[in-house]
Amino acid sequence: MTKLAVVTGASTGIGYELARFAVEDGHALVICADEEAIETAAEKLRRLGGTVEVVRADLSTREGVETLWAAIEGRDVDLFFANAGRALGHAFHEQDWTAIRRLIDLNIRQTTLMLHRVGARMQARGSGRILVTGSIGGFVPGPYDAVYNGTKAYLDSLCYAVQDEWRDSPVTLTCLMPGPTDTPIFHRPENQLSEAPIAQSVSLDDVTKVARAGYDAMMAGERGVVPGFTNKLAVMLSGLVPQSLLARIHRSYAEPK
Repeated sequence: MTKLAVVTGASTGIGYELARFAVEDGHALVICADEEAIETAAEKLRRLGGTVEVVRADLSTREGVETLWAAIEGRDVDLFFANAGRALGHAFHEQDWTAIRRLIDLNIRQTTLMLHRVGARMQARGSGRILVTGSIGGFVPGPYDAVYNGTKAYLDSLCYAVQDEWRDSPVTLTCLMPGPTDTPIFHRPENQLSEAPIAQSVSLDDVTKVARAGYDAMMAGERGVVPGFTNKLAVMLSGLVPQSLLARIHRSYAEPK
C-alpha cells in the first residue's frame, strides 16, 4: 500500500523540495498552498511519477485548515510536513495589523491545530513522522522581523516540548531550523522584505540542501536540525551573547535600506 505524505506550503521553496523528496521515495502526496503556483508544483511532481492531490486553501484561516483536514481525515498520514508560513518586514509599528494577525494565525495558531490533529491520529495508530519548519530566527530577537522571529521561537519551543512528551513513542517530531534560505519569501510583495539587505545577499543557503537536511533528519527520527555551519554557530552563540547585541546584529540584515 502506498504511503501518504502531506506537505503544506508546497508551491515553492522548501515545501516544494520536501514534496519532491517524498515523491522520489514512493509516497503519494497531498500538497497545500493558497496560490496558483501549487498547480504548477503538482504538475512537476506528477512528472516524477507521483500521485498528487492538490488542496488550495489559506491555512491562516480556520476555514482553510478545515478544508485541508477534510482532505486527509480518516486517512493514514505517514509523513506530515508543517511548512506553510509567512514573514513580514519593516518596523513593527509600520506594519498593517491585518498582516500581523495573518502571520500569527498561520505560523502559530493554525499550525498548532494541524499538529494537534495529525499528532493525535499518529499516536492512536502508533506510527508517523512530522517535520516542522521552524527557524534559527527563533533563537534571536528580530528587529524588523519581530513578529516572525517571535512566532518561530514559539514553534521551535513547541517542537522540543512535544518531542520530550513523545520520547517513548514510535511517532517522531523533527524541527527544521534553517537560516536565511534562497526562496521566494524575500520577494513576495505582501511580505515587504525586498528592501532588507538579506534579500539581496548572495550568501543565502541553497534551498535544496536545506530541505534535504530536514527530510533526512525526519526520516532518521532526529529531534532537530540546523543546516549549515554558520547557522549552527549562530544558534550556539545565541545562548552566550547578550540579547541586545543579537538584536543589533539582526537589525543589520533586516532593516530596510
